[in-house]
Amino acid sequence: MPRKKSTEIQEELLQTGTEESKAGKKPRKVSAKKKDASLSADREAELQSVEKKTRSRKKPPLEDESVTEETATVKEDRDAVKAEKGRVKKEKTVANKEKAEAKKTETAKIEATKVKEIVSNETYEEGSQNTDGGEEPFDTSSRDNVPREEVRREGPRDTDAKEAHGILEVMADGYGFIRSESFMPGEQDVYVNSLMIRRFHLKTGDMIYGYAKSRNPQERYNALLYIETVNDLPVSAIFRRPDFDKLTPIFPDERIHMEREGKRVPTSLRVLDLLAPIGKGQRGMIVSPPKAGKTTLLKQIAQSILKNQPDMTLMILLIDERPEEVTDMMEEVVGDKVQVIYSTFDELPEHHKRVAEMTIERGKRLVEQGQDVCILLDSITRLARAYNLIVPSSGKVLSGGMDSAALHMPKRFFGAARNIREGGSLTILATALVDTGSRMDDVIYEEFKGTGNMELVLNRELQERRIFPAIDILKSGTRRDDLLLSPLEKDAADFIHRELATEKKTVVEETLSLFDRTVNNISLCETLVRGKTLQSSGRIGGEKAVIKINKNNL
Repeated sequence: MPRKKSTEIQEELLQTGTEESKAGKKPRKVSAKKKDASLSADREAELQSVEKKTRSRKKPPLEDESVTEETATVKEDRDAVKAEKGRVKKEKTVANKEKAEAKKTETAKIEATKVKEIVSNETYEEGSQNTDGGEEPFDTSSRDNVPREEVRREGPRDTDAKEAHGILEVMADGYGFIRSESFMPGEQDVYVNSLMIRRFHLKTGDMIYGYAKSRNPQERYNALLYIETVNDLPVSAIFRRPDFDKLTPIFPDERIHMEREGKRVPTSLRVLDLLAPIGKGQRGMIVSPPKAGKTTLLKQIAQSILKNQPDMTLMILLIDERPEEVTDMMEEVVGDKVQVIYSTFDELPEHHKRVAEMTIERGKRLVEQGQDVCILLDSITRLARAYNLIVPSSGKVLSGGMDSAALHMPKRFFGAARNIREGGSLTILATALVDTGSRMDDVIYEEFKGTGNMELVLNRELQERRIFPAIDILKSGTRRDDLLLSPLEKDAADFIHRELATEKKTVVEETLSLFDRTVNNISLCETLVRGKTLQSSGRIGGEKAVIKINKNNL
């Protein structure tokens, strides 16, 4: 039993004495010894009574031994069940982890097998023939570490696979689709996973030829399994192609002749060929009011390119155009390397945007391979209008309601035209509408006015007078035309510009009639130079004078 402290005993004794005084009892007077003895006896008694009270309070109630044993058994069973549940849960967690790891490993093996099959499709004819220490067509130590296999597999292993052919469009999330030649989404599109796009550096505009797996009823698209060629070249050639933006642009120095041999050439093409020559890599703009003949002029330019430049790829892009104009263009301009891409005026602006971007990306991919490409756009004004309806508002609105941010993508399209020093060229001839009564059209023309290096301006006044071609010769021209024209042609072109600057209204019709009365531009140039030499002061490019052209010299 724990002992009480002395202070507690003293308090109890004091309490006892207080109670006796309250009861009216007088305290007894005793001797010191007896007082000490009685105190000790009373203290002992008090201590014993306190101890009994304490025992009675702290003593737990009696329990039956059987109940105690039963409680212990239930507790043990509960602990055992809890431990079993914890063990089962732990085993399930481990099993799930192992299953996930196995599934991940299996998926990686399947993807690796697909990539290996794609690479094994390539012939590597250069490597097999180059046995005397030449350059390898494919480097296995490249940044992607693509495996190389010398054995060619004939055809796809999947018997259900079918051919897939079209233009690749890479989406923002990394995957892509093989579109048809119209560059628009359809049910026959083929899905290309992001792993294949990253592994082989595929870009938007690449022409893919391969095999695709047939889709299940639950799947929406066919999936590409194997790649045979990219842009009609082996897959190994993709890793050596340069980036378009890193190529060096230079002035056009190789001329695209508009005159054709054989039948008589339209006067408009001869005027264009002499006074505003077009070179490979030209960034030209045809400025025209409505009904001035710009679409007809584009058609004639396309036919001349087909005749004089058979190796050049020609792409005709018609944006927001009339359906009958599209049909006429497709029937009049036909060739193996001609493609007419269109988006009629009844389509959404998003449709115009997608078609234009796919067209320019396709042209870039061909230029990266060193090819010459020409894009005829009708018109850049309508393309800019479509972007103005799509792009989010920047808060900077130009005159006529044109958002400044809407001009960025059309400028990227038009600015892609260039002549490449390393080889290849991208020529873009775009039409721009003026005098339509819309302030927005004038703003678009003013924004693009200084970006091109060639302009051909059609005159409304000549068109109203029914004088065709309605070309404003004085305002038309090409920058650095000395790189494209011969000395004789350059001298004749300068002579015509000087004459038109003096008496524009009277000389325009005479100049156009000269083109009609001569067989070709060579005879025209000789006539002009001979007439100027005989009737001028004798100096080519001499003093300013009005020269009457002698018709007998014709």
